Amino acid sequence: MRKSEKTTVVPSMGHGKRGEDGHLGYLLRQAAAMHRLRMERALSDLGVTPAQFSVLTMLAAYPGQSNADIARLALLTPPTVTLIVGNLENMGAVVRRPHAVHGRILHIDVTPEGKALLARCRARVQVIEQALCVDLSVTEAAVVRRWLSSVAQEA
Repeated sequence: MRKSEKTTVVPSMGHGKRGEDGHLGYLLRQAAAMHRLRMERALSDLGVTPAQFSVLTMLAAYPGQSNADIARLALLTPPTVTLIVGNLENMGAVVRRPHAVHGRILHIDVTPEGKALLARCRARVQVIEQALCVDLSVTEAAVVRRWLSSVAQEA
């Protein structure tokens, strides 16, 4: 390296453009990446990925949905949901059944085993979510939820 070249130190998370001086979009992405990493670590020994947790959560909340419906709810692509549902089915967490009218559509239901798995996953994810709000009052957490929801609705 020549004398005239300077090395730039990359700031750690929370500093410079990776902190309060950063762009909101970048900070959202950075926070989402860290949240996903925490979830991956928390769920790994259960053999569940964050995407599988999301699909299982949406199936439990909105029973009888098709792959396409779940893809929209879980913010995933239909081919990804097809793979995830197949893996959840192999784990015994979900079952598929034919639609009463449309023969090509399959409804997906969470099995009792899937509900038990989801409960174990939720307990771990709840700890992560509580950590997200540790420095927020109940009112502030509600404001953040409302803001994030409104940002998502603007598309």
